[in-house]
Amino acid sequence: MLQNFSTCTTEAAEGTHVFDVLGYSKLRGMSHHSYVRSGNFAVGGHDWAIRLYLDGNSQSSLVRKIGPMIFNSADTTKFAPPDPYFKKRSEIEGSVYHKDDRLTIECIVTIFEKTQVTKPKSTHKIDMPPSDLAEHLGRLLDDKKGFDVNFIVGGETIKAHRFILAMRSPVLRVELYGPMREARLGQCITIEDMQPAVFRALLHFIYTDSLPHGARDLEGDEDIEMVRLLLVAADRYAMDRLKMVCQSILCRDLNADTVATTLALADQHNCHKLKDACLEFIERSDDNAMDGVVATQGFKDLKVTCPSLIVDVLENRRKLRKA
Repeated sequence: MLQNFSTCTTEAAEGTHVFDVLGYSKLRGMSHHSYVRSGNFAVGGHDWAIRLYLDGNSQSSLVRKIGPMIFNSADTTKFAPPDPYFKKRSEIEGSVYHKDDRLTIECIVTIFEKTQVTKPKSTHKIDMPPSDLAEHLGRLLDDKKGFDVNFIVGGETIKAHRFILAMRSPVLRVELYGPMREARLGQCITIEDMQPAVFRALLHFIYTDSLPHGARDLEGDEDIEMVRLLLVAADRYAMDRLKMVCQSILCRDLNADTVATTLALADQHNCHKLKDACLEFIERSDDNAMDGVVATQGFKDLKVTCPSLIVDVLENRRKLRKA
């Protein structure tokens, strides 16, 4: 795409002069053509002065206001331009500029000295494409080429690239490259207490920085359970971004059926923001909704596994009801 540009710059000088007329009423009656004059003031290399016609013209006007003009030293009409604009004396004498028989005039002079237009120049603009790194890494996983580490998960063998895993998880980096590494080239690492589907979803996030389609779109209880299990895996492998992504999804899904289970999960894995969201949900639930929470299996499990947490929940709710 080709874009053309040109620039106009104007050099200007500006100055302000304040002219105080003391004893204003004593100067009235001087005739329409008489005036009082301020001292000279310099702006833009020229001397200027204010002329005040106290008796104005035949229409009893006092102050003339004009727009931009071009001045010429040989022009004898420069003080009387055609079609001037006047301000009535009554407007002046009743304004803040006239007080205690003193008239104050502030004159601002702006001189536009030079205008310069730079030549047009052409600039080529190339739009930047979006990053495709995740796409290429995901293709690397799908192509199943160059794998150099094997995992045994739930009796299944799952392969991956150790350098990518080490790059994304500090725990896996120690397991794969540390002095106590579990597997050298050609050996397998056994993953306990994790389903193959969860480990594959973990690998998908490691390679693409995104969740698999089902977990991302939250279609049904099975996907919610997958997000919970991924949160546990993220905590296990110190993958803070995945852990926060899972918390965000579970927070959006809070309801009377899920809040107790999610609260227990958040407490167990130090998800403080998710825990606070669960507590706030329970505290602000009406009595009918709270009855539904208490009736869930998750709440019953919570009473067994985290009785102190249940006490905190009910105590906070009691305080909120009294407030």
